[in-house]
Amino acid sequence: QDKNRKLRPLYDIPYMFEAREFLRKKLIGKKVNVTVDYIRPASSATETVPAFSERTCATVSIGGINIAEALVSKGLATVIRYRQDDDQRSSHYDELLAAEARAIKNGKGLHSKKEVPIHRVADISGDTQKAKQFLPFLQRAGRSEAVVEYVFSGSRLKLFMPKETCLITFLLAGIECPRGARNLPGLVQEGEPFSEEATHFTKELVLQREVEVEVESMDKAGNFIGWLHIEGLNLSVALVEHALSKVHFTAERSPYYKALLAAEEAAKQKKEKVWSHYEETPVEEVVPVLEEKERTANYKPVFVTEITDDLHFYVQDVETGAQLEKLMENMRAEVGTHPPVEGSYAPRRGDFCIAKFVDGEWYRARVEKVESAAKVHIFYIDYGNKETLPATRLAALPPAFSARVLPAQATEYKFAFIQVPQDDDARADAVDSVVRDIQNTQCLLNVEHLGPGCPHVTLQFADSKSDVGLGLVKEGLVMVEVRKEKQFQKVITEYLNAQETAKSARLNLWRYGDFRADDADEFGYSR
Repeated sequence: QDKNRKLRPLYDIPYMFEAREFLRKKLIGKKVNVTVDYIRPASSATETVPAFSERTCATVSIGGINIAEALVSKGLATVIRYRQDDDQRSSHYDELLAAEARAIKNGKGLHSKKEVPIHRVADISGDTQKAKQFLPFLQRAGRSEAVVEYVFSGSRLKLFMPKETCLITFLLAGIECPRGARNLPGLVQEGEPFSEEATHFTKELVLQREVEVEVESMDKAGNFIGWLHIEGLNLSVALVEHALSKVHFTAERSPYYKALLAAEEAAKQKKEKVWSHYEETPVEEVVPVLEEKERTANYKPVFVTEITDDLHFYVQDVETGAQLEKLMENMRAEVGTHPPVEGSYAPRRGDFCIAKFVDGEWYRARVEKVESAAKVHIFYIDYGNKETLPATRLAALPPAFSARVLPAQATEYKFAFIQVPQDDDARADAVDSVVRDIQNTQCLLNVEHLGPGCPHVTLQFADSKSDVGLGLVKEGLVMVEVRKEKQFQKVITEYLNAQETAKSARLNLWRYGDFRADDADEFGYSR
């Protein structure tokens, strides 16, 4: 062995790793019964023995099983021998001795005559050179299994990768978490507000638990950066949701950006923890800046794939259409060559997978909710439609076709300058009209302004270049949303003129005249 190598008890002491894994899998997250047997007082240090603080010694059991006895019976621990006059011992001491005798007789664990299991675990934490070599492998792997060995802070963890047999330092992507206290030469740097709460939250949720990680990149110190999932929950999103982190601008390129923004917006409204002093910027302060802008009309070709019941819609970018077709073709060939075993995939919320649509073909999807094996709610990430399927029609998404290789192609948008009817029947009429006109057709799209949830846009028919939203106003199917920004006034005026024409003709919403004067608030409309 290398004499310069530092001893790592967990991996270097025979059977310590096996003992830890037995306890971790048996106890973490479980309710146990604890019976205090005795309290050992604090002891001072001697030449050979270090000082010990006061220790509470107890019997821990779960489901009627004494954990200490189970450890001893598997040869993963030995029983301490006491002096005859020392009664500070386990209340189940005789059972422990009997368990040890059985383990010795059966050659279990420490008492085995076989070779001691060796754990060659590479610690690449902070080793920039090794981390660089390992990075492409982890990136290609997609989601990798890991065990959280230690939590340094809310967003910094040490992970054990069982398949890769290595230890890495892992930083959560997409968030800005409060920094904890640091010991610097000659001084202690205080932690930022709520850093301890963030660390406690992460510990409670993931410490010593099995997780999945997606590695995206690494920093200069050799720490890997990415996303950590536990039982379908994204830890970055969870920290933001509980007002223990803020969204970092680097999240914009990730598939989890919308979820992070939604979580942050909800946390801001509660004004708790990191947002306790948050004050929403008054709209009036923004108006002068907006007035200096000019409306940008930069229409790009898109393919409309789905219209939702609230008149949002999903589109694919025509420019990347060929890439999607190629990916789908290769993915289906791969699945055809290596068909998934029916029922072998266990869906979890937030997972990316492939789903067999009614046409018998496989498509990329994301699991949104799991009610049961027979009812799994999924979202087709390249088309925007949703479906409820049995787990037997789902399978794992091969890493070569993940969202990292080609991002989700369906992007959600909302019509700018219009108000969607609150009345169910009136809204259904508007949705039906849009479905007839533009679903599964190519249009031209221009982003007008950003809004909560998704961007607000105008759409034009590809052939006539006429405005789809303006057409809905002309037919009396929707009302105009009046905005004050100077750059939109020309468009708003055109929309308002069309609304007056529809009102005069008593079309659809206006069939009974102008209802807004008395009923606007009641029906959710504003003038």
